[in-house]
Amino acid sequence: MKVTKDTIIGEILANKPESIGTLMSFGMGCVMCPASQMETLEEASMVHGLDVNLLVDSLNKSEVTEEA
Repeated sequence: MKVTKDTIIGEILANKPESIGTLMSFGMGCVMCPASQMETLEEASMVHGLDVNLLVDSLNKSEVTEEA
């Protein structure tokens, strides 16, 4: 699954449960928050003051590493 800034966090968690560690390492404790089911990665990044592009790159990079 390719992650973009418009991807819903709940969708990421459902399709890439291994991404929880990456999200938590960025300080996104919202993986357990009910809002994650309807909040995009960009929206959550703005709330947490994060660079959404760096987060997207990290999430997509972890997928490539796991497939290798």
